[in-house]
Amino acid sequence: MRATFEQYLNIRYAADASFRADGARMAFLTDITGTAQLWTLDGPLLWPEQLTFYDGRLMFAAYSPGEPIIAFGKDSGGNENQLIYIVSDEGGAPQRLSVQDAKHLWGGWSPDGQRAAWSHNGRNGRDFDVYVYDLATGTEEMVLEADGYMWVDAWRPDGSGLFVGRAGSNADSDLFWLPLGKTPTLLTPHQGNVWHQSVTPIGDGERCFITTNGLGEFMHVALLDVANRTIEALDPAAHWDVEAIALSDDDRWFVQVRNDNGYSRVSVTDRDRDETHDVEGLPGGIVSGIEFISDTSQFAVTLSGTADSTDIWVIDAANGRVERWTRSSTGGVPRSSLTQPELVTFPSFDDLEVPAFYWRPEGEGPFPVVIDIHGGPEAQRRPGLSAMVQYYLERGIATFAPNVRGSRGYGKTYMALDDVYKRMDSVADIRAAYDWLVAHGDADADRIALKGGSYGGFMVLSAMVTYPDLWAAGVDIVGVANFVSFLENTSEYRRHLREAEYGSLAHDREFLRDISPLTHIDKIAAPLMVIHGRNDPRVPVSEAEQVVDACRANGVPVESIIYEDEGHGLAKRTNRLDAAPRVLDFLVQHLRLT
Repeated sequence: MRATFEQYLNIRYAADASFRADGARMAFLTDITGTAQLWTLDGPLLWPEQLTFYDGRLMFAAYSPGEPIIAFGKDSGGNENQLIYIVSDEGGAPQRLSVQDAKHLWGGWSPDGQRAAWSHNGRNGRDFDVYVYDLATGTEEMVLEADGYMWVDAWRPDGSGLFVGRAGSNADSDLFWLPLGKTPTLLTPHQGNVWHQSVTPIGDGERCFITTNGLGEFMHVALLDVANRTIEALDPAAHWDVEAIALSDDDRWFVQVRNDNGYSRVSVTDRDRDETHDVEGLPGGIVSGIEFISDTSQFAVTLSGTADSTDIWVIDAANGRVERWTRSSTGGVPRSSLTQPELVTFPSFDDLEVPAFYWRPEGEGPFPVVIDIHGGPEAQRRPGLSAMVQYYLERGIATFAPNVRGSRGYGKTYMALDDVYKRMDSVADIRAAYDWLVAHGDADADRIALKGGSYGGFMVLSAMVTYPDLWAAGVDIVGVANFVSFLENTSEYRRHLREAEYGSLAHDREFLRDISPLTHIDKIAAPLMVIHGRNDPRVPVSEAEQVVDACRANGVPVESIIYEDEGHGLAKRTNRLDAAPRVLDFLVQHLRLT
C-alpha cells in the first residue's frame, strides 16, 4: 500500500544540537509541532521536552557554558529579522535579549557564559555592527562599528576579544582579531576572491584553525598565527571542500567534515598521536553542526540522510562509537521504501562536465521528469532526503537536480563560471540537462518540467523564455524575474553582496535588464505556477507580481499563490501542506499523468 501525500509532507526533522555544560542534557530544534521549536532531551532516543511554543520558526539553539539557559533566535512571519532570546532549560517564559528590532547574527556565548556576542544591522539597515551583551546588566555595547556584512566567528578562550569576519561578496571574506575596547586587526590580507571562515582557537587563542581557499582551489584547513598574521595551509591540495571543523576542549580531538561530491565525510584527528581516521557507522548523507560536549571526546552532528530523516547523532572521537540521539518520524512512510539518488554528470555546450543527482522511479522509462534547480547561485544541491521528491517517485515522476556552473562545492573556479556577464552560461546548462535526459533514454522529451526556488526560480523563468519549446510546465518559487527591480528592492544589506555576483545597478543596468526573464516574458509558452511569501526580504514579492501580471496579459496560463505569513520560502508546515498538493496537481496535469 502506497503512503499518502500528507504522510510524506509530515516527515519531521531534528537539528542544531547544543549540550549543557555538564553534558547531561541536549537542546535542539525540531518541527514536530509544525515549525522548528526548542526542545530538550536527557539521553539518546528518550522522549523530549518542549520549551517554546511560537507560531513561527526558531533559527538556532545554543546552551550557555555557565548557567543552564539556552539562547535561541526567532524571526516573525519569515522576515529573517532574527531576534535573540534566552530561556531556562527547566522551562518558563523566554526573555528577549535583543535591544533593537533588526536582523541579528548570533556570535556565541563568552567562555564564562556571562556575555553573548552578535552583530546586527539596526544602525542603518545595511551595516552589521558587532555587539557584546552583558547578562548581568542587561545592556548591549557596540564594540565595532562595521562597514558591511560582519559576523562574530568565535570568542578568544580567555574572553578578552572576538574573532570576526567580514564578507566582501559571497566568494570573498576576511577575518579580524577584535580585542574588546580596542581597534580590530586584519588577519587575512589578500588579493582577489578568497573565503576565510570557521575560526577555531587552539589553547590560548594565539593560533587558530581556520578554513580557507586562499592557498588552493577548495576550502582547506589552515593554521592562522594571530600575532604574525601568517596562514599555513595544512592540506592545500585538498580535492573537496572542508565545510566544518571543531576542536575538543582539551585540544586533542580535531574534527573535519568535507564535502565529497555532495556527500559528507567525517574525519577525526588525534593530535596527541598525529593520527587521522574517517568516522564509520554513520549513514550516508549531509553532516552539519558539529559541537563537542564540554570536557569530553564526544561531539554531536546533524545528519540529513539520503534515505532517512534528518536527526542528531553523537560520535566519540576516542573510540569511534556512533549513537543516534533523535529518530524523527517519517510520517508513517517506511524508511526502507525511500529511494536514494544516482550521482551522474552530463556535458554542457562547452564540454564542461556538470554534476547532478538523479532520482528515478521504479520501472522502465521514458519517465516524466522535473528538473529541480537549487538557489544561491553559490549553493549546491545535495543528496539529502526530500519529501516531495520521494512522493514524486511514487507518482512515477523522476527528479533531476543539476549543480550548474556557479554552484558551490566544486572549487572556486567552477563557482565563478556564471559571474556577471557569464550568467546565461548557467542557463545553457539547463538546456544541456534536457538534452542529456532525452539522449540517455530515461526521459520523455515532451514531459519535462522545471522547478526551482530563489535563484532557482530565476533559472526556471530564464530557461522558459530562452528555450520555450522544451518544457511542459514550470514552477517558480520566490524567484527573481527582473534583476533591476530585485536589486532596487532587496534588503539593503544584501544589495552589495548580490551585485558582486550579478552586476551592479550603477554599471550593468542594461545588461541586467537584458538577461531578466521579465524582459522576454512574451516568449514563455508553457504553463507556469508562481509561489511567493509576502514578507520575503530577499526577493520581494513584487518579483512574483510582475511575472504573474505579464503572463496574464500575454495569455499564458499562470497560477499564483502568495502566502501572507511567509518570507523567503515556506517555513510553516500548514503552508507547505497547502502548497505541495497544488504543485503536484499542477505537475500531474501538465505532465499528463493519470
